[in-house]
Amino acid sequence: MIQSAINAMKAYFDALAIIKKLNLWKYFLIPIAISIVTALIIVTFSYYLSDNLGYYFAKLWPWEFGKTVFSKIGNFLSGIVMAAIGLILYKHIVLALSSPFMSPVSLKIEEYFYGKKHQHKASTFSESLARGIRISVRNLGKELLITIPILILGFIPVIGLFSSILLFLVQAYYAGFGNMDYTLERHYNYKNTVSFVKKHKGTAIGNGIIFILFLLIPFVGVVLVLPFSVTAATTETMKKIQ
Repeated sequence: MIQSAINAMKAYFDALAIIKKLNLWKYFLIPIAISIVTALIIVTFSYYLSDNLGYYFAKLWPWEFGKTVFSKIGNFLSGIVMAAIGLILYKHIVLALSSPFMSPVSLKIEEYFYGKKHQHKASTFSESLARGIRISVRNLGKELLITIPILILGFIPVIGLFSSILLFLVQAYYAGFGNMDYTLERHYNYKNTVSFVKKHKGTAIGNGIIFILFLLIPFVGVVLVLPFSVTAATTETMKKIQ
């Protein structure tokens, strides 16, 4: 699994050359717009809601002494919670809404490397969008069920450090899952897609790790994350299918 994750991360280094060679930038314009708008909306809501959440954290400390310190800790923790939830929502919204635009890109990359011998039936816009939403809703529910306990453990000293790493890997797995599905939708039905990604967790995590790291780059991250992550995911997913 570790080697698969490393290979998935290395695939990003070849992504730019593939995008340029196949002249794919024009296909990313709408997904990039979706990414930017979604990020702006979620960041705005998270900023205002984190203050409210911080207020309720502070209310948990009934005494006057140490109230200022506890209030600052509450604001910090609320910021982490809102950042985690915001990232989860951004990821699944963007991956779902971008599906009709990313699937054709994935197909072009597949045909470039493997030809048209598979002759897969291309999904319509509505079919691709419906599948993208179904996958994202499924993954969102699963991820929230895992994330909430991890966030609670994060409040425990020492354990909180390990929970942060675990939270990052969970975020990465589901990001990679969504990127891989743009290719998998041509080869597997919903049930078999879930089984395929479970079998190749390393590929999903490796792809998702760079996906998340891209988002840490102000503005540029939300612009470039989809072009690079989808291209890298397609090449590695096809290797596993082959």
